[in-house]
Amino acid sequence: MVGAVGMLGRVEEIVTHLEMTSPADLRPAPPVPGVAVEPIPADAPLVRPTTVRIGEPYNWPSSRWSDDDWEWYLAREGRHCVLIRHLGEIAGLADYQSHGDGEVEITTFGLVPEYVGKGIGGYALTLAVEQAWQSGPDVRRVWLHTSDLDHPHALPNYHRRGFRTFRTARGRR
Repeated sequence: MVGAVGMLGRVEEIVTHLEMTSPADLRPAPPVPGVAVEPIPADAPLVRPTTVRIGEPYNWPSSRWSDDDWEWYLAREGRHCVLIRHLGEIAGLADYQSHGDGEVEITTFGLVPEYVGKGIGGYALTLAVEQAWQSGPDVRRVWLHTSDLDHPHALPNYHRRGFRTFRTARGRR
């Protein structure tokens, strides 16, 4: 049963992998006044606490990482981060990992709890995807994955923005 606590207290999940293979695939959401992205260094002090705030409600593994895990993650070459802001306040974060072969993985996208359900997620994702496409000179594919344990609007938002499912798998979180 998906979502049931399994062995060792881990939870079963269905992971959906999605992709775009052209910037023209992006179907932008209507602009939301006051929503913007701000590029920041991948190892900026705000990355860890913001990611944890986004992921804790959904039991993201990164919300339980050790200092060493975070140090490794934040130091990886090819990582790019943007804060998502609404009227100047931190509303969320997106980060990307360039795989050096024209592929960029959106490794984090989300809103902090107080901005969930406020109607900014579609436009925030539009801006984040535009940043992913612009993160390198030869980007030919942008991809990500989500889980059925993530916010219930996550997968529909990805599809509405033009991402296509290319794989679904069972896993444990």
